[in-house]
Amino acid sequence: MLHVCSLSKLTDTVNKTGAKSLVTLINAEMEVPTPAGIDPGKHLFLAFNDIVDPVQGLIPASERHVEDLLAFVNSWDRQAPLVIHCWAGISRSTAGAYVAACTLNPTANEYTLAALLRERSPSATPNARIVAMADKLLGREGRMIDAIRGIGRGANAFEGAPFLMPIDIQE
Repeated sequence: MLHVCSLSKLTDTVNKTGAKSLVTLINAEMEVPTPAGIDPGKHLFLAFNDIVDPVQGLIPASERHVEDLLAFVNSWDRQAPLVIHCWAGISRSTAGAYVAACTLNPTANEYTLAALLRERSPSATPNARIVAMADKLLGREGRMIDAIRGIGRGANAFEGAPFLMPIDIQE
């Protein structure tokens, strides 16, 4: 199971779900200790700002960040839940969840997965930069980008509600 949340809900989400793996997508200056119950070797920390285009003084997601995310997701044993979080649980983490779902379901329809993301998280506004790089790396030929554009911007929110993103998609 793949769970998504904000930083403020991280400890509670890990405790409630029994997660044993964690992906942190957050600004470099943020310190996010590995929660109790998660081996530090199963905590991927990717440091970048939530921007789509480069801005002086900020760090955009890079292809290397996305490659590391894909490798981590592919190495996840699925024996216990994985949590993906960012600051607000709206942009970077929802992009990460969508990328993970596409990675773990290589033949699944991108539009179906995007619709499922929207159903599970009305506030989800996946970071388009992350989605575009993953689309390229996964050979999805623009379908991931189009699918996320298709669900549009999520509902306005200060913080997204934690949610479960299904990963075993039957089509």
